Amino acid sequence: MMALFVLLACLAFVALLPLLLPLLRRSRAVPERGQFDRVVYRDQLQELDRDVARELLTATEAAGARLEIQRRLLAADTVSEPVAAARAGRSPVLASIIVLFAVGGAGAVYWRLGAPGIPDSPFASRAALANEAPAAEPAGHNDLSQALGKLAAKLKANPSDADGWLLYARTAGSMRHWDEAVDAYHHAFALGRNGGELQAGYGEMLVLQADGIVTPAAHDAFVAALKDDPKQDVAQYYLALAAGQSGEPEKAISVFQGLLADIPEDSPMREEIGKRIAEAAKAAGLAMPELAKGTPAEAVDPDTAAMEAASTMPEGAQKDMIAGMVGKLATRLLTEPGDIDGWMRLGRAYVVMGDRDKAADAYDHAVALKPDEVGIRLQAIEGLLSGLKPDAPLPPRAVVLLRQVERIAPEEPEVLWYLGIVAARDAHPTDAKQYWTRLLAKLPVDGEDAKMVKGAMGSLSGG
Repeated sequence: MMALFVLLACLAFVALLPLLLPLLRRSRAVPERGQFDRVVYRDQLQELDRDVARELLTATEAAGARLEIQRRLLAADTVSEPVAAARAGRSPVLASIIVLFAVGGAGAVYWRLGAPGIPDSPFASRAALANEAPAAEPAGHNDLSQALGKLAAKLKANPSDADGWLLYARTAGSMRHWDEAVDAYHHAFALGRNGGELQAGYGEMLVLQADGIVTPAAHDAFVAALKDDPKQDVAQYYLALAAGQSGEPEKAISVFQGLLADIPEDSPMREEIGKRIAEAAKAAGLAMPELAKGTPAEAVDPDTAAMEAASTMPEGAQKDMIAGMVGKLATRLLTEPGDIDGWMRLGRAYVVMGDRDKAADAYDHAVALKPDEVGIRLQAIEGLLSGLKPDAPLPPRAVVLLRQVERIAPEEPEVLWYLGIVAARDAHPTDAKQYWTRLLAKLPVDGEDAKMVKGAMGSLSGG
């Protein structure tokens, strides 16, 4: 027992050394402030030379900066400040009191509350207990991991799949794999995918990758997103956040207020934006401003959930409900013709109603708003072709869209497949074979898609 107390006393003494050493050392004077300033300015001159060597600054820019630093260095040399007060002198008595109090107090507490007679728990048994109760993974984590692994394997076999890279980016982002998400966006951009929504998503991944800091690369992405879509709310939010981080709280408040004015009154974003405005106002020393009023709450559009709800109704009521929702959406789009998502939803709703001509008209409005966006045309094609019977002819408006995409992105797999079908049905087997041969080169050799394409090629006559 005595050996234990001696060991504990030694450990306590070692732990107290950082407190005791200042009390046992002789005092020494603290250097004047000018000495520190001169060290800093000389280091800045050296850094300036390194920037010139790396061609980060021109000789003219460096000359102006060097003069200013030299001026400050001379000023620091001429100013003589009094030496800072010396540190308190030695106090061995105080050091002894601290040691006795800490060691004696700790020993008394352990004697009163400790239990030295209880045996230790062997490490092996602790490891066994840990194995019996492993930490639970978050719900859905394994499913996402498996999906991400399958996507990675698919993209390794077919790296030209732009849609696959975008899906990988979003899946990796939902799993907080920021580096992988950013890399996937790079691949998608390299394959020609772009647009405000994608730039905003890419910028957000960069911010999350940087622990919430809006980096210059993220800032550029958000600016590009707003250039493509001035109402891109994610980009507006992060640009306002960037203004606050760069010491411009008043600018941040202005951008946040503009964002509040553009989003519906019932948007869940309003609460978070209000908090950001309060933070910026506090940083600027301003009173909390009155929050801008938003747009009226959005009416319910005929989305998938609404269509599914309608499907449980009697046939007559079902048609009336869908027609009512579609009519409201079509009316709203007459006053808000710039709503791309609205036109896409209207197109899908008309497809569900079986009116593919009106669906094509709605998709044409969306395409006209972003004529260079391949993804919108592909979504329109998918909508016009959904629900068709295998032997049904492709709608002429869908074929027109396919030809348009072919001119912009001639190697798009979906376009190659359907244009092959068009050529085969128009009795042009050679053209069909050419389309499908190009498509096969993009597919995994032993995959189900490749087998389907080979089967279609085998059915050609005269090819």
